[in-house]
Amino acid sequence: MTTPKEYKRIVLNERPVGEIEPTTFRTEVLPFDLKPGEGEVLVQVTYLSLDPAMRGYLRDVRSYLPPVQIGEVMRAQGLAVIIEVGPGSTHAVGETVSGTWGMTEYIVVKDGAARKLDIPKGIEALDYLNTLGSSGLTAYFGLKDVAEVKKGDILVVSGAAGSVGVVACQLGKRAGAKVYGIAGSAEKCEWLVKEIGVDGALNYKSPTFREDFKKIGYVDVYFDNVGGDMLDMVLTRLAQNARIALCGAISVYNSTKPAAIHAYTNLIGQRAKMQGFIIFDYAARYPEGIQALSAGLIDGSIKRKFHIIEGGIEQAPASLPLLFSGGNTGKLIVKVSDASKSRL
Repeated sequence: MTTPKEYKRIVLNERPVGEIEPTTFRTEVLPFDLKPGEGEVLVQVTYLSLDPAMRGYLRDVRSYLPPVQIGEVMRAQGLAVIIEVGPGSTHAVGETVSGTWGMTEYIVVKDGAARKLDIPKGIEALDYLNTLGSSGLTAYFGLKDVAEVKKGDILVVSGAAGSVGVVACQLGKRAGAKVYGIAGSAEKCEWLVKEIGVDGALNYKSPTFREDFKKIGYVDVYFDNVGGDMLDMVLTRLAQNARIALCGAISVYNSTKPAAIHAYTNLIGQRAKMQGFIIFDYAARYPEGIQALSAGLIDGSIKRKFHIIEGGIEQAPASLPLLFSGGNTGKLIVKVSDASKSRL
């Protein structure tokens, strides 16, 4: 292959207090001196996944993963192509692999950090950053194990037009629930009904949103991607023995004040449960989830939508705020390179 003289990576420059700012990250240009050693591979990153959890990685607080440190490459999952293998590597040049590379154009990683993708008919590589990646698996285990969704439930999904929410809506329908999605525009709501097949969609920016929500009836399952005021409202509309799966709190990730939840006592009266969960806890069962989700993609019963940002690695930090402004529909991905064109 033709190797470049230099490559770019995105590092954390300063911790944002509220919203991500243009100064939160900086681009570093480094000489291309990467060489895989024993049991290592050199990969060229092709696509990066942008996820709401990234905002949490910027906080210097205790969490399920350590925070990204100032000067470190920003954590991100992605796809790549192997362009060189070191001695003893079990990989081969040209393989498409997935891993947590961070925001970089090239990187050397251990064999075990590069997962070879054997892509069956009906599946595409990008699915491993979406339906067959953390987004789809989060929806799968959140609904199955945490929310225990079942036939006849009234299921409400907030952030329904995002990558996790879209899968949660469809898995809820497959389980026999009546599904309502909450999104931030009339266009997104129309897409959820016509393309994704939810029973109803509500625009939380509508002046009649709260009245419209009451028409749903009492909620058996709430898959929460938003938190804040939305969660507080849903707590007032719980059915007996309701289950709430706390997946994310995108409405407060950029807030400098903690969210105030007032209606939590309804959990007592309705004998309801509210549980947070982290997808990494289900790592041993990923094959189960991937198999079930793959079947849905192949037979067409699970649909997906990608929001792909072109323009290279520097578009990654610039595009992150879209996740918090509602600027994306479906899975937000940045195209870093076309590795097939860089290989001779």
